[in-house]
Amino acid sequence: MSGDLEIRPIEGDDEVRDCATLMVSSEPWITLGRTLEQATGIITSPIREVCVGTIDGEIVGFVVLIMKGIFVGFVQTLAVRPELRSRGFGAVLMEYAEERILRDFPNVFLCVSSFNEGAQRFYRRLGYEVVGELKDLILRGHSEILMRKTTGPFSEFRRRS
Repeated sequence: MSGDLEIRPIEGDDEVRDCATLMVSSEPWITLGRTLEQATGIITSPIREVCVGTIDGEIVGFVVLIMKGIFVGFVQTLAVRPELRSRGFGAVLMEYAEERILRDFPNVFLCVSSFNEGAQRFYRRLGYEVVGELKDLILRGHSEILMRKTTGPFSEFRRRS
């Protein structure tokens, strides 16, 4: 892979299958027990926006955003192929996610598993702060750490065009 990372909406069943397979065959989703059926459901849900990062037409990673409903501005999933991690692709996908969310809302939220210390460090480097802990949410004995990056309170927010 030698080209630039292109980020675009997911397209077609093949890309859905590729992204769902990436999710269930890598951490932290292996530890969380995510099934292929669950991953496919997340990726195809109409309340989610899914974008893939590609280089030369090959999927490097993807991001799943929740932009409708009660908890908007939520990055539900960020996944990068394990052999391509630590090369900046996750940061580029997060930058895309943040720009998308912050156009319409002043906060970006995400959860990271308590056992996923590398991801916690990654998000802290990007400016996210811990705002809560959800104990035993997905896996008994582990927490989901709620993190937020904000541009300010809702009362001062002006939607960007």
